[in-house]
Amino acid sequence: MKEKIEDWLKKHQWKIVFSLLAFMFVVSLHNAASDSATFDEIAHIPAGYSYLTQHDMRLNPEHPPLIKDLAALPLLFLNLNFDTNLSFWQNELNDTGQWNAGKYLLWEAGNNPDAILFWSRLPIVLISLIAGLFIFKWVKELAGVLAGLLALFFYALDPNVLGHNHYVTTDIGVMAFLTFSFYYFLKFIKNPTWKNALVGGIFWGLLHVAKFSSITTLPIFGLILVGYPLIKKINANQKRIRVWFSYLGKGLVAFAVSMVLVWLVYLPNTYKTDPVVFEKTINFYFPANDSNPNSLRARDLMLAMNDHSSLRPMAEYVLGMGMVFKRVAGGNGAYFIGQVSDNAFPAYFPTVFILKETLPLLILIIAMTIFTLWQIFSKIHLKTQDFLHTNGKRVLSWLRSNVVEYTLFGFIVVYSYLSITGNLNIGLRHLFPIFPFIYILLAKKIHDFFTRFQPHQLFFFKYVLGFLLIWILSETLMAYPYYLSYFNELAGGPKNGYHYVTDSNADWGQDLERFVTFINQHPEIDQIRLNYFGGGNPRFYLGDRFIDWWDSKRPLENGWYAVSVNQLQGSIYDTRLNSDGTMKKPDEQSWRWITQYQPRYQIGTSILVYYVDDVE
Repeated sequence: MKEKIEDWLKKHQWKIVFSLLAFMFVVSLHNAASDSATFDEIAHIPAGYSYLTQHDMRLNPEHPPLIKDLAALPLLFLNLNFDTNLSFWQNELNDTGQWNAGKYLLWEAGNNPDAILFWSRLPIVLISLIAGLFIFKWVKELAGVLAGLLALFFYALDPNVLGHNHYVTTDIGVMAFLTFSFYYFLKFIKNPTWKNALVGGIFWGLLHVAKFSSITTLPIFGLILVGYPLIKKINANQKRIRVWFSYLGKGLVAFAVSMVLVWLVYLPNTYKTDPVVFEKTINFYFPANDSNPNSLRARDLMLAMNDHSSLRPMAEYVLGMGMVFKRVAGGNGAYFIGQVSDNAFPAYFPTVFILKETLPLLILIIAMTIFTLWQIFSKIHLKTQDFLHTNGKRVLSWLRSNVVEYTLFGFIVVYSYLSITGNLNIGLRHLFPIFPFIYILLAKKIHDFFTRFQPHQLFFFKYVLGFLLIWILSETLMAYPYYLSYFNELAGGPKNGYHYVTDSNADWGQDLERFVTFINQHPEIDQIRLNYFGGGNPRFYLGDRFIDWWDSKRPLENGWYAVSVNQLQGSIYDTRLNSDGTMKKPDEQSWRWITQYQPRYQIGTSILVYYVDDVE
């Protein structure tokens, strides 16, 4: 039976791959056309367009240019209005300029915002499809067709991936380029030719210009680079010290190639940069009176490089990297299970992962973790006279033959630790870099499990696996189209997840056009007071029917109110105190008053609509 299944899979593998990717493509295109502008897109889209048309990175330098460049490519054919004589370009620094540039490009310049959003999102969708194909290819090489299809199944039907793979952000891009980079790095580790070193360096460089979190690969790549040649099985005529230096030398060349590629990508994006404007940006984010000596050293380095046009691209790279470090250290106000804090919650990412991943996938992760532990302990011989020698040989043999598994697992551990201990709690999407490796390792372990036992021993487990896969499929289909705000049954589903966390987990502004459709279908709502969170423009769609409202606006009025859940939860549960002991958000400046009313409607998953008729 096993051979028949494998033969069938080999025969029809590409049909299955095509079906899974086609599902991703169709669903993602529909959501790209129907979801409103999200909060971060309002900065990323004009930034990418300005890079390609103005060759100046004054907008949104805290993210590398590659993903934004790719997203902006289709916009070059739309003949957009983008007046760089306006204040957002001439007078404002990135801190406000990037947001005002987005508002202008989408809503004020006479362009078609829906066309801009759709066409800029299309390249992100395509990147996600390429990543899926690559995951299948990699796991197929590791463990065969069945495992490859399983990994692709987990990826293509993950609601969280589907929730973000049609937005102009760097989250899907870094997921894809991390996968490419690790694949070619490990290919070099297994076969350290100059060709593999150069190709690995190129993809490492592409990762550097996709997102600055690429820096987290340095400890993993470095440790494997210097450690693996010490345990690698070599020929009798080879000297280990030469093998080690060969690895080290080629690895350093690969890193140098990656830095050259960073310069090559930044160059066309920055060669028209005004050095005076760039110097102002440096001084704004890295002032001369900064108390951090590392910030001062970075400032001096950037100012020195800014004096040379050939070095300015790397100065932009250093600026972006420094901005990210400062932002992570500074934190971001976040709502988490009834609390609002500027400081990170240690339980944030583990909790969000448990609430936002499908339950069947979590069950598989737990089951395969138990199986892996059983594998490890079953290979340890406790009752042996030469304990260290016998088990040492086993460990050495495992390290030689499983470099992919422990490298990917090591990255998952390191990246998870940095995320949990960091100070930025704004969404599960920040864990996306480890997602492909979870799918890969999970599929590989399932393959190992089913090859470990005889077919007659696996009868029950085959049905269990089939049931869990059907559960994943049905869960994803039923969640459509609310993938960004997907939560599993533990959280009460997409409609209720905002009670636990908000921001890009639940509310990023994606439901504004659904809200507009709702208003147009309810003529009894002549005007509505809306406190909206996101990148859309309610006035653009609703005109005079929209009344701009916020939590501290007084006096209260009778009539219709609508509140984005990110604004609602962040206001109701903000109990932070000022230095004098007073509340930063007292009752008379919050949305707490509206909790005495039940929402009449929930638009999509992120906008609640209330009717108030008893205000005196």
